[in-house]
Order: sequence, then structure tokens, then C-alpha cells
Amino acid sequence: MPSTEAELWLLAGLIGLFTLLASERRSFRPGIVAGKLTASTAFVVFAHSLGALETTIGQLVFAGMLFCWSGDALLLAAGHSIGFRLGIGAFLLGHLTYGAAFWSWGVDWLALGSAALGVAVIGWRVLRWLLPHVPTEFVVPIRCYVVVIGMMVACAVGASADRAPHVVAAGAIAFAISDLSVARERFVQPSFANSLWGLPLYYLSQIALASALMRL
Repeated sequence: MPSTEAELWLLAGLIGLFTLLASERRSFRPGIVAGKLTASTAFVVFAHSLGALETTIGQLVFAGMLFCWSGDALLLAAGHSIGFRLGIGAFLLGHLTYGAAFWSWGVDWLALGSAALGVAVIGWRVLRWLLPHVPTEFVVPIRCYVVVIGMMVACAVGASADRAPHVVAAGAIAFAISDLSVARERFVQPSFANSLWGLPLYYLSQIALASALMRL
């Protein structure tokens, strides 16, 4: 069971998320910054409170969360600025680090291969939908990003089919789906609806991946 400290950070994350959503609904910039940084810091410290640094897998997950925290901070930049590009890079490193953590858990090769085939098909369809809206300079980075996300999800499914808890696969899949809301917001159709479903799914995915550390 999570400690009292961990539960308090979960509460802080929930408050941060509600603050973020309410602020985005009203385009209140200070609330957006405070809410996002609070919610993102909460899942990092939540993982730490569960002993993330005590095992190699936990350290990799923790490193992935630090990259995601950095990506969240950088994506506070508007439009397609340098901050946005650096944010994409930070999340790319986060996905790679998570993938390494899942691989270190041990994978079932049949599940890994099946998942890789499935995410390849889904990734191809996502790119067909997204690329017509993407500026030329972002085409290659977005292609690479989709490939890395697919690899991360496949490793998570393979790990959950072997020794890792099922919440690992669930968290990785939720993380990947939440990225679609960011892509839609930045490249296709900006709307509060993107945040309304994407942000809760994103933060839930991080908490799910952190909670898997209790099983190590």
C-alpha cells in the first residue's frame, strides 16, 4: 500500500490537474503554469516515495519521469517555438527510457512481437491522419516520435506478459493515447476538449507506471 507521503502527493497531483484544467478553460496563464508544474512534480515525487531509486528498473522509470517533467515544462511554450521542439525531444527521451525500463523487466517475445505489429498498424494510421497538418520541419521528428512511442508500448506489453504487472502495459498505452491530444492541439484543431480528455489520461498513465514500482 502507498505510504501517507505517497497519498499526499497523489492528492497534490489531483489538485494540480484540476487547477490546470480550470485554468485552461479560462485561458488563465498563471494557473496553467502552476497547475501543470504541480501535477507533474507530484507524479515524480510519488514515484520517489515508492522507492524508485532502490532498483535499476525503478531508476529508469524515475529518469523517464524526469524527462516527462521537463517536457511538460517546455511544452508550456506557445505555438511551435524552440521550447516546443525541446519539449518533443524531452518526451522522446522519456519514451526511450521507459522502453528501456520495460525491457529490463524481461519480456515475453510472442506478446512483444504481436504488440509491435499492432502498434505499427496504428502508428501508420496516426501518421496518415497527422502529417498533412504538420509543418515540413516537423515531419521527420514526428515520424521518429511515433516509432519510439510504438517501441515503448510494445516493450510494455511484452513486459506485462512476462513478469511486470499489467498496469505497466495499461500505463504505457494510456501515455501513448494521451499524446494524440497534444498532437491534435498543436497541429490539427486547438480546443479545450483536447485537454479535457488528454491531460487526465496522461497523468493517470504516469501514476500507473509509478505504482508498478510497488511490485518490484
